[in-house]
Amino acid sequence: MTTFMECCDLCEAVEEDYKVTPLPNNPTMVQIELHKEKKSRKAKAKSCLYAVVSSTIFTRIMRLESAKAIWDYLQEEYEGDDKIRGMRVLNLLKEFERLQMGERETVKEFTDRLVEIANKIRVLGTGIKDDMLVQKIRVYVPERFEATIASLENTKELSDIKLVEVLNALQAQEHRSKMRRKGIAEGMVEGTL
Repeated sequence: MTTFMECCDLCEAVEEDYKVTPLPNNPTMVQIELHKEKKSRKAKAKSCLYAVVSSTIFTRIMRLESAKAIWDYLQEEYEGDDKIRGMRVLNLLKEFERLQMGERETVKEFTDRLVEIANKIRVLGTGIKDDMLVQKIRVYVPERFEATIASLENTKELSDIKLVEVLNALQAQEHRSKMRRKGIAEGMVEGTL
């Protein structure tokens, strides 16, 4: 979000709660332009913050009057102090450790959940490397993927296996299995006619 605000050149509007002073009597064109720009930047910052949050968060921040107030609320809500961040990281790490792939779950569904947790941990400032994700996937995918995992492990050093390679290999196997089941089902239907 900080990067987004920097890109829009709106950091000043969210980091400082500057007041837009009223125009003096008989303002100059420069004063009018500066006044208009400062007022516009505050409104743009508020609008950008409204646009990037979910509807649930929007209902919490819509009552706040300034972009700075919204920014401070979001920082407190999502970052908190070091103690709160530490507790969130611990809870997410526990969730990460407990996560297993269900028998009926697709590779994509499982890895989406896994990556989502890892990204939440990363946002809180704790590094979690893709190696940990690869290891988690290798250990916790169902038995039907054993051959694919073994093939990867036999052809590469474990430390050289990339997350994208594991995902591609598992999704390819999943796709082939699905196509075979579909072909068998279609063959059974055609054979009974």
